[in-house]
Amino acid sequence: MKKKIGFIDYFIDEWHANNYPQMIRESTRGDRFEVALAWEEIHPEGKVHIDEWCREHGVSKADSIEQVVEECDCIVVLSPDNVERHEDLARLPLMSGKPVYVDKPFAPSLEVGKRMVELAKAHNTPLMSSSALRFDSTVQNALCQIGGQAVHYIATFGPGTWDIYAIHQVEPIVALMGTGAERVMQCGNPNTNVMIIQYADDRRAVFNQNPNFPFRFIASYGQGGTIVADNMADFFPRFIEAMLEFFETGETKVPLEQTLEVTAVLEAGTNALSRPGEWVPVPK
Repeated sequence: MKKKIGFIDYFIDEWHANNYPQMIRESTRGDRFEVALAWEEIHPEGKVHIDEWCREHGVSKADSIEQVVEECDCIVVLSPDNVERHEDLARLPLMSGKPVYVDKPFAPSLEVGKRMVELAKAHNTPLMSSSALRFDSTVQNALCQIGGQAVHYIATFGPGTWDIYAIHQVEPIVALMGTGAERVMQCGNPNTNVMIIQYADDRRAVFNQNPNFPFRFIASYGQGGTIVADNMADFFPRFIEAMLEFFETGETKVPLEQTLEVTAVLEAGTNALSRPGEWVPVPK
């Protein structure tokens, strides 16, 4: 019998909810998992209603978050574009003891993120959250190549807007650089966001965001090692595999300390947007 995955969303007609069910079916674990229930909090005008969405995806509609938590084996809290709803939407799932994946970005602030992690720990609930970009083969191959050596510098590039897409660069930065970011500075222009991240040991990361930039990164590590990753393209299938493995084992490959670090860097970066050229501390 397949394990049941439950979707909890702010509104269900969004890209992740619209595509995850098919990705799950096409994964190597598609014979072991199915999206069984879905629930949305609101129905914005112009969006597909959950009744229609459920018919299209072959999923049953839940009447409440409680029903999703009770009837499903594992839970996905979506709302990828409304991070401010994550704490409320995840409260009951994080008290369930069942594996919970919270979509990116994890929380709107480090304070909220810490509360969510503590709630999960208090109820022995396995918890995972990540940008899909962490699981791109270029990042995973880089981690193997670096092999624990220090990454001295990384420059990342990517598209989109800060509020929705910044995490897709910050996540690989934290995956490769580790924790310990001390302060950030925004020094871009109206066309391109540029953020510098400084670490206590004087290591640096430079984040570059422009609507026309492809995802890529360049890193310097160890004694003269260099990695150039120009083709980041397989992150979604690999991410789905990682999420389902987490649902199967209850063990995430994304340390929660790093998830909180990503949250803290994003919080500092958001605050720095209105203070260009000024160092803003990363909250601890």
